Amino acid sequence: MVQVIEWVNPGEDEIIWRYPNEVIKWGAQLIVHEYEVAVFMRDGKVYDVFGPGRHTLTTQNLPLLYKLVGGSNSPFKATVIFVSMKEFQGRYGGETQTRELAPIKYYGVYWFKVADPVLFITEVVGGQSLYDTQDVTKFIRAYFNEGMMKHLSAYSIVDLFQNLDMVSTQVKVKLMEDFRRLGLELVDVKIEGVNTTDEWRQRLFWIMQTGNAQAVMQLDTAKQVAAELGKSGSASVGTGMVLLPQLMQPAQPAQPAQPYSGGGVPPAGYQPQGQPQQSQNAAPAQNQEQEICPYCGKPIPKGARFCPYCGHEIKRCPNGHIVPEGAKFCPVCGAKIE
Repeated sequence: MVQVIEWVNPGEDEIIWRYPNEVIKWGAQLIVHEYEVAVFMRDGKVYDVFGPGRHTLTTQNLPLLYKLVGGSNSPFKATVIFVSMKEFQGRYGGETQTRELAPIKYYGVYWFKVADPVLFITEVVGGQSLYDTQDVTKFIRAYFNEGMMKHLSAYSIVDLFQNLDMVSTQVKVKLMEDFRRLGLELVDVKIEGVNTTDEWRQRLFWIMQTGNAQAVMQLDTAKQVAAELGKSGSASVGTGMVLLPQLMQPAQPAQPAQPYSGGGVPPAGYQPQGQPQQSQNAAPAQNQEQEICPYCGKPIPKGARFCPYCGHEIKRCPNGHIVPEGAKFCPVCGAKIE
């Protein structure tokens, strides 16, 4: 009876299948369907690869194995692995930290296929001793997630929430190179969503609203100092009244030294001619046409009641300033939130 080696009715999600019998007879019929390849292995090493078609196994089309077994009269031992060359889809999700150590949760979908079956078998199937589709799929997903965690950690939290499309494109390029090392082609990657903690979401809102990360960090420092002073009792109230306003003062940019021709020390308030004195209370120019949604971080029309992107109701103080969820006082004007 002629031995037939064939992958019959593979499932849509099956990447590999191992022929259960390692004893191969010369003259056996090898049937490889479209979008498949059959790889012959022995002792963890790839010897011969067959593309689609019906093949009669002879010493001529198995030259490398024939040299190894040294005869054509008796059966020989080999592992036959079928590899699907179709495109597959995988889902991913995980947690990492941004450049500022902000905790981030992410999830999405990716598409891949086997580009180099010999390298894939060598690095993944044989190299990891994974001969089952389920095990191979788990390995690829874990490999993808590890790369995603590493690459996302190089970005800031503002990049992830404000420029997600740009981040997706750049991360995809880096992951494509990672996948090539396994003989895989990463066809596409889609980051469907990212999220962070409530604390960091409020920080993100103010960073995007003011464009000043330093001011947000000053606010965090002031909160920590206030909490510590609160633990120390009434004796530290006076210290706090002096220290907290200093912490909240905006950093003043250094002014270049100007020559003074009058001799001696320039008088207080001296301003070089041609340079008008700048008011200390001058506020940075604000974009009067749009505001930032505190929930999704996207720009919204000024005065909007609801975000057109995430649908959340925009909370405002009596004077019309946007306030984060749960705020008791407006951080802009100090108005009490009823």
